[in-house]
Amino acid sequence: MLLKAGVELEASKLAKLEKFIDKLEWYNRVHNITGAKSKEAIVENIIDSILPTTFMPEPKSFLDVGTGAGFPGLIWAVVWDEAESVLAEPINKRATFLRLMSQELELKNLTIFKDKVENLEHEPFDLVTSRAVTNTKLLLELTKRVCSNETEFLFYKGSRVYDEIKELNSQLKYDIVQKDKRNYLWIKQI
Repeated sequence: MLLKAGVELEASKLAKLEKFIDKLEWYNRVHNITGAKSKEAIVENIIDSILPTTFMPEPKSFLDVGTGAGFPGLIWAVVWDEAESVLAEPINKRATFLRLMSQELELKNLTIFKDKVENLEHEPFDLVTSRAVTNTKLLLELTKRVCSNETEFLFYKGSRVYDEIKELNSQLKYDIVQKDKRNYLWIKQI
């Protein structure tokens, strides 16, 4: 299914993503983990998750805030299998699903933190990401304890991205990469 969508990855990584699609579709029927109910919708979310890995270098470590069903964090952990990957997800049924997927996909680089991100204690991450959690200003505030001046951010945004940048009133160094209705806000320096 991913091959038909034009995703180019090593066969072992594609196999893990195909297994993830099947497991998420099945698990979602019972536990309502994500709004992506069909295989096609799950694939769309995977492609949305993967796109930034095509223009960003692989970090040594990353944090995904409010990862939900694993978009983008679990997908990044598959693609960037050398990066230390931490997914912060406070909702128990989602965190349980993520732990199950981590085991079944043998993702040794993945840690699930079942709590709010502001309670996470960790050395600064190289990269922090989030998709559809909250506005940019609040995300930067919530993650400041696990960031340094070298931490970069990749936030999945919609049409309000420019308003959010204006609200920050700072000298951010950033790029916005657009694909369809998605804006990927890549903050390189705060």
